[in-house]
Amino acid sequence: MKRTYRYGTGLVALAAAVVMGFPTVSSAADVVWRQSTEQPATSMEGRGHQKFSDLVGEFSNGKMEVKVFPSEQLGKKSAVIDQLQAGTIHIYNSTAAYLQKWEPAIKYISAPFMFDDRPHWKRFMNTKLVKGWVANVEKKGGITLMGDYVAFPRGSWRVMVSKKKINSLADVKGIKLRMHPDKLAVASWTHLGAEVRVLGWTEVYESLGRGIVEAVNSPAALVEAMKFFERAPHITAHREYEQSVGYMTNVKAYDGLSAELRDAVDRAHAGASHYEQGLLDADTMASINRLKAKGVTYSDSLDTGPFRERMKAFYAEQAKNGTLPKGYLDAVAKTRRK
Repeated sequence: MKRTYRYGTGLVALAAAVVMGFPTVSSAADVVWRQSTEQPATSMEGRGHQKFSDLVGEFSNGKMEVKVFPSEQLGKKSAVIDQLQAGTIHIYNSTAAYLQKWEPAIKYISAPFMFDDRPHWKRFMNTKLVKGWVANVEKKGGITLMGDYVAFPRGSWRVMVSKKKINSLADVKGIKLRMHPDKLAVASWTHLGAEVRVLGWTEVYESLGRGIVEAVNSPAALVEAMKFFERAPHITAHREYEQSVGYMTNVKAYDGLSAELRDAVDRAHAGASHYEQGLLDADTMASINRLKAKGVTYSDSLDTGPFRERMKAFYAEQAKNGTLPKGYLDAVAKTRRK
């Protein structure tokens, strides 16, 4: 099946359907999918994934069911992605940068301190360059991205949760920073001066308590749900990069659905994305305010100019040695507002 990638195509026209009531369907589902997520079911992101599951059932009139397994219950990233490719898991939710196993260039959608803001990043994500990367993943790995990738936000803006206050780039030097298993992220924060420790997401809380790490980068909206603040009481907004939650989907499973069920999952993704955005808009600052009431400090005044300036040398070196994807810097520049 020829696939049309729909970044930025506004698949949220079903907003009204999200808040309307639907009849209960008692018949057993004909198709059952398994969906693996990283976040707790009670987190804002977790609630968005449950909304997707609910809408699939509603839009398919009970013919399809998506069972959500939160908090990495089905395994860590690498194991889950292998299961996704094999078709034993049908959907995995995380940043699309993890698809670099089949298209190394795709990790640069999350290049730290590269994009000016989220609108700039969205324009970049809608380029032929990025669509080509996703097509390569589908061809080589049998995995694609459902719906409009940028529509389902991940945890608002990026922050650092730390044991000490971060007031400047100088405060990053030598800090033991948890990082996800991504070479670009590790190299970037090492370049910025941090002492990087690669750990699984669900290992962070204990590692903060034991002193294995002193800080972790996180979407702002997930700090409360993951309880990081109990071990590291300082939150600093740095917006290192923009991020969405990819609905990574097994291509054969998706293409094997009837037209009716493909339409149901596409509509459910659009509706859940709209629902998730609404949750974040309403609840992220409320979450931060609750944490502040518990004595947690929050700063949104960090000057990230020095971070971006320092990263220029990093990206210049990558461009010089041919590490950056062909056409990448040009695409970033062309999607920047003058």
